[in-house]
Amino acid sequence: MENMLHLTPAHASSIPDGFLLPADHLRPATAAVAVSLPVIDMSQGRDEVRRAILDAGKEHGFFQVVNHGVPEQVLRDMEAVCHEFFQMPAADKAEFYSEDKSKPNRLFSGTNYETLGERYWRDCLRLVYPLPSGDTKDWPHKPQRLREVVGNYTALARGLAMEILRLLCEGMGLRPDYFVGDISGGRVALDINSYPPCPDPSRTLGLPPHCDRDLITILLPGAVPGLEVAYRGDWIRVQPVPNSFVVNFGLQLEVVTNGTLKSVEHRAATNSAAPRLSVATFIVPLDDCVVGPAEEFVGEGNPPRYRTLRVGDFKRMHNVVNLGSSLNQITNLKNNQQKEI
Repeated sequence: MENMLHLTPAHASSIPDGFLLPADHLRPATAAVAVSLPVIDMSQGRDEVRRAILDAGKEHGFFQVVNHGVPEQVLRDMEAVCHEFFQMPAADKAEFYSEDKSKPNRLFSGTNYETLGERYWRDCLRLVYPLPSGDTKDWPHKPQRLREVVGNYTALARGLAMEILRLLCEGMGLRPDYFVGDISGGRVALDINSYPPCPDPSRTLGLPPHCDRDLITILLPGAVPGLEVAYRGDWIRVQPVPNSFVVNFGLQLEVVTNGTLKSVEHRAATNSAAPRLSVATFIVPLDDCVVGPAEEFVGEGNPPRYRTLRVGDFKRMHNVVNLGSSLNQITNLKNNQQKEI
């Protein structure tokens, strides 16, 4: 529990040495305002929305959605109860703290990835929403309304993710239920991220550059900027749009589409002025689900570019953040091509 960042003195003049990262790995995001994530209005016609999602996915791997069907009050309640959790006294949170990465529900500091010793400026409450039951009995019982609010939010965020996956199926010629079943039915995982103000944002990160390893991610970004997305050799800072979600594709979706859609590296920057809260909702396949390029994306002149693997095996192989080489997990996948499929 002593590792939690909320225990760091609020007026500390410097950050602990364990958080200091090499300067050459902390290139700031571009200040160019000409580059921004596409914003897709999901109330438009279905054909228009489908085309916009595909175009954004191919170009950026990320996009924002508005008029997505999740009520604004659900978003405000979710943000409020998450703030309440992190603002509780340390003693009230201590029972949820664990450094055991095998525990599905826990409070911790840093990243879920294995690192080479670096630490990251984030506290996180990770919760698993089991499918199909949606049972929240193992979640924190404080604040009193956390289970109800977060459970309702999770069900709606998953519904949005499944609708986006259906739109992708329609646009890419996959059968409508391709992403129904084991590939999306393992569980829903939530990372409720708290990034306290950092005394020296130029020397550390909230999260390292990484690609999400699951199918698709729905992010409630909060009002304070911090998400940065790799784009054409640079980093662009995402400016949150009110009442929007940020959507990005996971590595499993890149594999299924044989590289047509991209899972793109992203990171979390820190700031010295204001705390930031975000909620990432991951659609997680079953560990025993076998994922490889779909036959619709493989043919003469377009061989499989990725191995077919059990998801559990994939995650064990791709679980290390190495700042020295960034985290281009796809490079490792593509180096083991069709002869191993």
